[in-house]
Amino acid sequence: MNTSDVRWCVLIPCLNEEAAIGKVVQSVLELGVPVIVVDDGSDDRTPEIVGALPVTLLRHQQRRGKGEGLRTGFREALRQGYDAVLTMDGDGQHLASDIPRIVAAAQRYPRHIVIGARLLDRDQQPKGRRRANNVADWGISWACAQPVADTQSGQRWYPRAALDLVDLPAENFVFEAAILIAASREKGLGVASVPIASRYHGEFRISHFSPVRDVSRITVYTIGQILRHGDIFASYRRSRASQPIVYDTAVT
Repeated sequence: MNTSDVRWCVLIPCLNEEAAIGKVVQSVLELGVPVIVVDDGSDDRTPEIVGALPVTLLRHQQRRGKGEGLRTGFREALRQGYDAVLTMDGDGQHLASDIPRIVAAAQRYPRHIVIGARLLDRDQQPKGRRRANNVADWGISWACAQPVADTQSGQRWYPRAALDLVDLPAENFVFEAAILIAASREKGLGVASVPIASRYHGEFRISHFSPVRDVSRITVYTIGQILRHGDIFASYRRSRASQPIVYDTAVT
């Protein structure tokens, strides 16, 4: 897969993913894409499995959260001279087979973050998680002052302008919301989405995302950003004035 002159890699932050990480990484390598894996202090065989593969493996000696995993990966990608990063989780819920469509959307929308949005097979998604995601989409879109589909998905294309936000003061799962908001407000980036399937059944480990703790953190952060950027009502109107950009080469 060529993406014109953009050098990019896949970044996989992970924690205790020995059941799936080998297959996930190998499936990306089969696309001919370089991979950076950041292990967030796993105490299972994850680092051993990844270490046997031809990838860049970085390890945190202690658990520091997903935000710090992404931050470490962004810094390494910048150090290696990449212009963009495509992130995905290590538990098998994101498929390498979706990567070409995400890359195609990034080519179509070069100054955009591209999200692999779980718009397909949504009946797979637990009702409570679906409601929480809908609320998050509503609030984070408001903070971004533009409509965003699936603000909670971890499969994303980040262009260089977004990678430059690596030092944002946000931790854990809040970091992904912070990147969307700052990229929209401070860098003038748009957000586009590519439909992917919702995958909640199968041999996935229990999510590290805490519905109460992490939703509360994201909510408090998002409200703070809405207030900080001002033009509260104008921002809300812009977030609701149109539908999110959804691009899919399979149907275009």
